[in-house]
Amino acid sequence: MKTDDKFFFAFCVAGCLAILSSTMSKNPILPLLSESLGAQGVTLGLIAAASTVPGILVSLPAGSLSDTVGRREVMWTSAIVFATAPFLYLFVTTPLELVIVRLYHGFATAIFVPVANAVIVDRYPQRKAEKLSLFSSSTLVGRSLAPFLGGGILVLTNSDYHDVYWVVGVAGLATLVAIFAVFRRGTDVDAAPAERRSLGPQLRALAGDLHVVVASSVEGAQYFVYGSFEFFMVAYAQHVGLGVGAITLIAGVPIVTVVFSKPVMGGLSDRFGRFWPITAGLVLSSLPLLVIPITSSFPILLVTSLVYGFGFSAATSSTTALVSDISGDSASGSAMGFLGTVMDIGQALGPVVTGYMVATSAGYVGGFWLLAGVLLVFAAIFALAFIRRSPR
Repeated sequence: MKTDDKFFFAFCVAGCLAILSSTMSKNPILPLLSESLGAQGVTLGLIAAASTVPGILVSLPAGSLSDTVGRREVMWTSAIVFATAPFLYLFVTTPLELVIVRLYHGFATAIFVPVANAVIVDRYPQRKAEKLSLFSSSTLVGRSLAPFLGGGILVLTNSDYHDVYWVVGVAGLATLVAIFAVFRRGTDVDAAPAERRSLGPQLRALAGDLHVVVASSVEGAQYFVYGSFEFFMVAYAQHVGLGVGAITLIAGVPIVTVVFSKPVMGGLSDRFGRFWPITAGLVLSSLPLLVIPITSSFPILLVTSLVYGFGFSAATSSTTALVSDISGDSASGSAMGFLGTVMDIGQALGPVVTGYMVATSAGYVGGFWLLAGVLLVFAAIFALAFIRRSPR
């Protein structure tokens, strides 16, 4: 195996372990732990949202810092948070303490994801979409395994939360070892240091570039919808009377679809450009959302989930690479951080806005059609912004 291949494989393992650890800390155990501590109503919402706040606040500074001090040091910081945060859950006794621990734990992925993307962009400039998509799929494997592993431990231990967090801690320590092994001293992981600038000018430069803003907003829109789809598709399937087995299949199909199709779509994006995968992906992923709330058929809902997953995969396989193409390689960490911030804002807002819509007289029809409208509007905005610009 070539050195580059060994590095990338090890990096994907580190990413899988990182997301496995962070996801297992919340799914399915977090709501159960929260309620056992007496959390209700707004407090439950605060606990659920706490880990997304660092992503909004820290992704851009972390990416920018990695441009100047190096990727290795910033990745080591995220590894330390991954390894230490899980053990803090063992000492939580109140909802407020749980909010604080969730905030701290959120810094791990907030730092890790944009800097990891920057490392890939630096190392594989000609195959960035393919490699970014492969790495994303490896993290999705960790995300997919986490609920089953965490739920299995709960069943086997008669809902002993401490045992779950001990396992989360072991996964966090494995992440620490993996990241330190990949980014050990002597490995070539840092790009040439960018000119040291304060965060303000970098943010203004990125936010002032229309194409960076539009491409990042497309990613934010996709995750606005994905965060909502992930929750409300399950709620709708339960609403129309489907059983647990059917709901599990419907919820799992998009993830499996993305895992296998995203690297292929990334490779096509590298060969033929970013414009059509993003545009087609936005339109394609909107169509199932128009159908879902007007049917209760399990086969139709299963197919719509598959189509949605494929459209989501097509668009998101290219957006990160496109932002990198536009912003250039000199400050890829800042660009990935900016993209991560917009993405986290979208993912945090999506379920809240959709929940309000579903709670109105419009119900699930209004909620899912709102999501479809968001994707179609951003497809039009993206097409208008990029139709005259070479997407490569």
